[in-house]
Amino acid sequence: MADDALWTHAPLVALDLEGTGAQDRDDEAILEIALVPITAGRPSINDAYTTLIDPGRRIQQRPWISPGLTNATLAAAPPLSHVEPMLRQHSNAKILVGHNVAVDWRLLHRRCPSIRPVGLIDTLRLARHLHPALREKSLAALVERYALTEHVTGLAPASRPHRALWDATAAAVLLTALVNDLPNSTALTLNELRHLSGLPMQDKTSPPDTAPQLPLL
Repeated sequence: MADDALWTHAPLVALDLEGTGAQDRDDEAILEIALVPITAGRPSINDAYTTLIDPGRRIQQRPWISPGLTNATLAAAPPLSHVEPMLRQHSNAKILVGHNVAVDWRLLHRRCPSIRPVGLIDTLRLARHLHPALREKSLAALVERYALTEHVTGLAPASRPHRALWDATAAAVLLTALVNDLPNSTALTLNELRHLSGLPMQDKTSPPDTAPQLPLL
């Protein structure tokens, strides 16, 4: 797709995954993932894909792991190897959108190297551009700031904050809200959106995987 096309025509897919945490280093596991297509600036919930994932081992309950992600629940889920073909189908040749998306992409790329998106759009980076003085820029805080919490819950009633489908839907909705705050929002091109919020697929400025890094939820 041409970079000078409107951003709403781009093949965007909102991504969120829940993992065990970077403190697990090479053993970090994906526990849940959601991919929500963004069509004409709106999340296409009917075309979303979400699933729990069996990590193949027992996990410790840590503060950033949702209470709903229990060992019993995860043991009944498919392993990542069974899920990866569907992840490829929803991600390859797409631009992944997420809040602090580099964290999710790092783990997804490590665990599923066959997934080949064509770009990353970070709503956190766009929020920092628009609101440099705003102290709280977590996904939940920004969704609340834009009065979108009820809307997201209505789109994903079976999910909740800090679960993959709710957070991916929230990132999709937040992206449009942030874009609407830009002076040229109605004519914003994909190239302009990438300039403001795009990230490289390989971020050489990120801390090494050996350094614990917690997601900004």
